[in-house]
Amino acid sequence: MAAERGGCSLDAVPLPPEVRESLAELELELSEGDITQKGYEKKRAKLLARYIPLIQGVDPSLQAENRVLGSSQATAAVSKQQKSRSTNSRDERFRSDVHTEAVQAALAKYKERKMPMPSKRRSVLVHSSVETYTPPDTSSASEDEGSLRRQGRITSTPFQSHSNVEPWLNRVIQGSSTSSSASSTSSHPGGKPAAASNTATATAAATVLADLMAHTQLDNHSAPPDVTTGLVEHLHHERPQVASVRGVPRGYNSSILETADGVPVNSRVSSKIQQLLNTLKRPKRPPLKEFFVDDFEELLEVQQPDPNQPKPEGNQMNVLKGEPLGVVTNWPPSLLAALQRWGTTQPKAPCLTALDTTGKAIYTLTYGKLWSRSLKLAYTLLNKLTAKNEPLLKPGDRVALVFPNSDPVMFMVAFYGCLLAELIPVPIEVPLTRKDAGSQQIGFLLGSCGVTLALTTDACQKGLPKAQTGEVVTFKGWPRLIWFVIDGKHLAKPTKDWHPQVRDASAEIAYIEYKTSKEGSTVGITISHASMLAHCHALTQACGYSEAETLTNVLDFKRDAGLWHGVLTSVMNRMHVISIPYALMKVNPLSWIQKVCSYKARVAVVKSRDMHWSLLAQRDQRDVSLSSLRMLIVADGANPWSISSCDAFLNVFQSRGLRPEVICPCASSSEALTVAIRRPPELGGPPPGKAVLSMNCLSFSVIRVDTEEKLSVLTVQDVGQIMPGANVCVVKVDGTPYLCKADEVGEICVNSGATGMAYFGLLGITKNVFEAIPVTAAGVPVSDQPFTRTGLLGFVGPDYLVFVVGKLDGLMTVSGRRHNADDVVATALAVEPMKFVYRGRIAVFSVTVLHDDRIVLVAEQRPDASEEDSFQWMSRVLQAIDSIHQVGVYCLALVPANTLPKAPLGGIHISETKQRFLEGALHPCNVLMCPHTCVTNLPKPRQKQPDVGPASMIVGNLVAGKRIAQASGRDVTQLEDNDQARKFLYLADVLQWRAQTTPDHPLFLLLNSKGTVASTASCIQLHKRAERVAVALLEKGRLNVGDHVALVYPPGVDLIATFYGCLYAGCIPITVRPPHPQNLATTLPTVKMIVEVSKSACILTTQAIMKLLKSKEAATAVDIKTWPTILDTDDMPKKKLANIFRPPSPDMLAYLDFSVSTTGILAGVKMSHAATSALCRSIKLQCELYPSRQIAICLDPYCGLGFALWCLCSVYSGHQSILVPPLELESNVSLWLSAVSQYKVRVTFCSYSVMEMCTKGLGTQTDMLRMKGVNLSCVRTCMVVAEERPRITLTQSFSKLFKDLGLSARAVSTTFGCRVNVAICLQGTAGPDPTTVYVDMRALRHDRVRLVERGSPHSLPLMESGKILPGVKVIIAHTETKGPLGDSHLGELPSVIFFIP
Repeated sequence: MAAERGGCSLDAVPLPPEVRESLAELELELSEGDITQKGYEKKRAKLLARYIPLIQGVDPSLQAENRVLGSSQATAAVSKQQKSRSTNSRDERFRSDVHTEAVQAALAKYKERKMPMPSKRRSVLVHSSVETYTPPDTSSASEDEGSLRRQGRITSTPFQSHSNVEPWLNRVIQGSSTSSSASSTSSHPGGKPAAASNTATATAAATVLADLMAHTQLDNHSAPPDVTTGLVEHLHHERPQVASVRGVPRGYNSSILETADGVPVNSRVSSKIQQLLNTLKRPKRPPLKEFFVDDFEELLEVQQPDPNQPKPEGNQMNVLKGEPLGVVTNWPPSLLAALQRWGTTQPKAPCLTALDTTGKAIYTLTYGKLWSRSLKLAYTLLNKLTAKNEPLLKPGDRVALVFPNSDPVMFMVAFYGCLLAELIPVPIEVPLTRKDAGSQQIGFLLGSCGVTLALTTDACQKGLPKAQTGEVVTFKGWPRLIWFVIDGKHLAKPTKDWHPQVRDASAEIAYIEYKTSKEGSTVGITISHASMLAHCHALTQACGYSEAETLTNVLDFKRDAGLWHGVLTSVMNRMHVISIPYALMKVNPLSWIQKVCSYKARVAVVKSRDMHWSLLAQRDQRDVSLSSLRMLIVADGANPWSISSCDAFLNVFQSRGLRPEVICPCASSSEALTVAIRRPPELGGPPPGKAVLSMNCLSFSVIRVDTEEKLSVLTVQDVGQIMPGANVCVVKVDGTPYLCKADEVGEICVNSGATGMAYFGLLGITKNVFEAIPVTAAGVPVSDQPFTRTGLLGFVGPDYLVFVVGKLDGLMTVSGRRHNADDVVATALAVEPMKFVYRGRIAVFSVTVLHDDRIVLVAEQRPDASEEDSFQWMSRVLQAIDSIHQVGVYCLALVPANTLPKAPLGGIHISETKQRFLEGALHPCNVLMCPHTCVTNLPKPRQKQPDVGPASMIVGNLVAGKRIAQASGRDVTQLEDNDQARKFLYLADVLQWRAQTTPDHPLFLLLNSKGTVASTASCIQLHKRAERVAVALLEKGRLNVGDHVALVYPPGVDLIATFYGCLYAGCIPITVRPPHPQNLATTLPTVKMIVEVSKSACILTTQAIMKLLKSKEAATAVDIKTWPTILDTDDMPKKKLANIFRPPSPDMLAYLDFSVSTTGILAGVKMSHAATSALCRSIKLQCELYPSRQIAICLDPYCGLGFALWCLCSVYSGHQSILVPPLELESNVSLWLSAVSQYKVRVTFCSYSVMEMCTKGLGTQTDMLRMKGVNLSCVRTCMVVAEERPRITLTQSFSKLFKDLGLSARAVSTTFGCRVNVAICLQGTAGPDPTTVYVDMRALRHDRVRLVERGSPHSLPLMESGKILPGVKVIIAHTETKGPLGDSHLGELPSVIFFIP
């Protein structure tokens, strides 16, 4: 302990800064082995000797009293009286007058305070300038980092002088808000105001230091702590505590303070000693588990829980048991047995009535017809569909049911036909286009289920998109399907000896229901025959269904409650279902009420949306009566905002026979089916319940009853009691499923025989969802039977009523608080939606930014809304959400009307909208980004390092024992003794020499898009063409030596010939990309800019391009009268040049290399004759280029290394270059690879765009290329020319894709150059394979390079960009001082960030 080591107690020591610095240096010397333990204790005791009386004289009671200084009193929330309810209606589902008034009251508060925009809420970790001071980090990376640096650095806050100690502590103690704190050893209730006297301040400082020393546990084997680290940053409202070490991962205790790696780095000790100690202290490689710990807290502010947040206080809830399933004597053993009974004994009983879009009944399916048609379909599927003389289907196969929402009759026949054939139906939505929202995920589900057959109707099949062959197209992501039409003429009558096997309900799969998750993935939930029967039994008992009852179904009959009530349970009880299609509801929202009235329906199954639509249209209909209804089942009762529609619907239709007890909300999920439903009083249900809950407490998963006068409240209704035969409990959402307390919101779990079985083919998430074992706080399982997670968030209230406050799919966790997307939608819609939001279409979701959820709100803007009004509305929405939910919105975007992706039944497809937002494909018309209001955990800003000169950096690196970051290629002078480089210093001389010695040797071969040779050039041909160009320049152009000439040519031999013609004439060539004829407005100004900036006196080009430059279309883009002299080289006289120009000095300018960056900046580089020859010589040596070699080039020849390879290297080295213009690949994407294979090229160069074009365009054609004889096994080196970091993903994809064509995985490599140095690194033919290293991105942020293992979090792969060229020397310089750096630092290589491993 500290008292043992120093010989005194350090519970309260107001030490001056100089003593603290001496202690810090002393501890550093001990940690680095420069002093013994005995010497450390002796010097430490001497330093603290004068303060021993002060320590012993502090009154302990005074210390305790000061521990509670600075605690703040809770402020009472100011509430406003509720205004009168607004009577205007609006077109949305989340309608609540009370909530609208609360929102308007909140906005009024903002107006009173004159705050047009939401103010930035203070972060839970806000530091003053003194508190955020971080000493400059001059330590090295990689191996020099200690274990504490790997786990998180300690921020140290040294005192500047004794005079500013008291104000600093006063400011911390009095003005703090909340704190990121470690655990405190004591807590005292109550609090006193902070004293302003010097005595109180000094005592507070003593208390701070006492807490610090109490939390720093020491033993004889550990390094002592740094007393300058860990000073208080903030104090809690209730009790002052010591601030925690920033960045220490959760789960670490204070023992990590035993190391001395967190002290300031202004030490005078050699880093070599420190490195040796670190090596001995820990293994060189961290343990494997450290690679997979996401310790982002090292960079981000760690969000600490609010000490004043509400916490659950009730008792732990118990498992709630539902009423037992009643025993029915004549209950059928399976659903098919019930269908068989009714189909044979009651064949004329109506089963289902289908309506058209006008509301007329177009067909009534009887039970007899349903039975006979299902038999025909089952027989046809099993006996009449064959493939290669084998039955296409066998029992247990999955079959897709593709039926529109307007055809329930055929769907019902198909569903029961599959059940009778022992096939597994998979109902899905009708795909209308190849780009339907979520269609690709549906295809993935079909593929994983092994679906090969899709059942549909003739009308539906005709409406599907067709290919040119007339067959239904294969939708994106879908497996290849056989479409079978089940209309009567396509079905065969069963033979007399064929009878279906109607088995008892078993655990085998009956059907698969699809569900789209929050992330957009689609899963299939398997329902067994036993679960299907038990669910029908439970619904029959809970709803009191009886035979021959009439039920009106407004829901989608293919899934969820529409399927359970309208297709399954109705058949079990011989009910008559009136199915209302969605298209009819859009035309006539009152249609379902009219059918209830005309058919005297006893039960109706609707959603709150349907009730709201009815309210908008009810004025047009007076003579309707709902007195026949005994149950109005609200299928989306789990939506808390459905209570508004229910209350409003009751207020309007109570006068038309609707009784209050008839409205029965229910809660359901795809996994657990029906969870709870409200029963009418005649079925024994308790009175309905309503709860007004605080939204702030709900965000912490705590239930607190509030009053409707408060602004931030949520009113929820019960969804009834749990289903018969079920057991229900509420568990915590995250982690182990512990039972919640009675006043805590959690996820509802169900144990019942009437739930889903699993996610088809997904065993991992199946175990997590369908096999959850809730446990008590002591870890004891509550049951030996597994529970199914429903995805519903709620609690159990009085009378064992279930309340649902949201869904897991809509949950957004922001800064530790949970918000429901539906609640945010309701708040946004309460801000004058009729003026701005098109049909109330709003999507709310969260995106991850800096490891936390951020809220995004996307709405469709009305076509007539102005931009100014829209931004005003967006500002008011931000204010309302800030006031009601106390959360900031990251992005609010308005898109044009009808542009958000739609769900099958008209709603917004949330996951697809989120995906488009992340991909930047939403195309909003108005955007308001507010990251400052919600991103409160930003990384600490980088501190500016003190100015250090180049000499100091060299000395510092040498003293630290680091290698200076420099490297060089092979020495050229030792490699070339007999090369022409000693004879010819200029490329023009080399070309003349080759024309004399090897006149017929081919240098260039240009291919066209068809793969045939477009033109060639031997040494003598190129020499003569260059002479003719030089004559034209001197005679026609009347140019002088040193004049600049722009060469505007397409990629080809003409460009090369004119380049050497300019050299022959003594002119300076500039290669310029010609303008695109179809895009003159964009490309021609670039040509004009290069010509003007380069001060070209003449333009050489072809006759076609010359006409283009002088055309009328060109005149609209540039001033064509200001062009310099333009000469075309198509027909030049065959004249011999009298004297070929020879430069007087190698340092004379050879050519200008111009290029335009992606940001539109034009840059030109001057290349001398000496530099040009040196460049060609280095490339020749690195790639071993000789006259007998052939290389293939698919690059743009206008600048950089592409120009050098295209125009210079062949002449210098004598090899033959096969030229493939990249533009030709647009019409023949396989041209480059075919040429490489045809000419058996060993070395080839390309660009990333060419490689990407081949990867995308030939991804599915490798078999065809192999059949054409394309073989890439000859390729030894395929180099990508670029001025950027290697694109590892693209190069690896290219290698894997063309591996089947013989391409070696070792062949693909990259080059590296920049604007100033066009070639720095290039993979040689004989060099080793390029290596890939992984660096820590967090270290890169501090200009450090730290190598980590593959798979480590925050790792970034970097591939070697070839070997340094011969004759090239590289040194890494500091970006500001230009001084050399160490080998583990990032720096500048002339203008490119880069490092040497």
